Amino acid sequence: MSRTLVIGDIHGGLRALHQVMERAQVTTSDTLIFLGDYVDGWSQSPQVLDYLMELATKQNCVFIRGNHDDLLKDWLSGNTANFDESVWFKHGGEATVLAYEPLNEAHKQRHIDFLNALQNYFLDEQNRLFIHAGFTNMNGIAYEYFPKLFYWDRTLWETAVALDVNILKDSFWYPKRLTIYNEIYIGHTPTTKINQTTPVNKACIWNVDTGAAFKGPLTILDVDTKEYWQSEPLPHLYPNEKGRN
Repeated sequence: MSRTLVIGDIHGGLRALHQVMERAQVTTSDTLIFLGDYVDGWSQSPQVLDYLMELATKQNCVFIRGNHDDLLKDWLSGNTANFDESVWFKHGGEATVLAYEPLNEAHKQRHIDFLNALQNYFLDEQNRLFIHAGFTNMNGIAYEYFPKLFYWDRTLWETAVALDVNILKDSFWYPKRLTIYNEIYIGHTPTTKINQTTPVNKACIWNVDTGAAFKGPLTILDVDTKEYWQSEPLPHLYPNEKGRN
């Protein structure tokens, strides 16, 4: 039986990805939707991209663009005028740069091509939106004026977390952005920021970033049943590294 599985932020943690794929017993009949941030943090960012590219030759995969993926694309392409490399290094970029040192230019170009082909979002036939971070336009993704917000925004999740659960969905005060889609699946802002290490549901949003870049596990969630599987916390799998801690 085929499933639709959504995967949270990986941040260079290939060991965790291998582990959680095995624990979820993923088969080639499953559709895999990756929410972005494949890189920056742990030491295997290039290997994660190689793994994903190979995986896509075997089964249906959807790859969403994360902000860290966009930063890596710019760095690999020599387009570093638009961000501060020193800040990027502090947020996981240094481990990525070191990991890319052994790769030749042809290998790097394959990664640039992969990163260029990432999707800003995926909207399925059941009106379920898969996006790395969020959107700010009250009429939805088709009206977003600044596409980079698809992988940088935090206000959508912040709104859902702060929402008074007593406000009815048809109320004037209910946030319009939370009424457009049946469900929204995001990463970007770890659930560990609200002291959770499992997927968190607020309003129509499911946050599947369970802090793999830091001290949490990597998570796979079945979007239909809401069953989920997790790796070991990443520091257990990379005991000699700091990740983004």
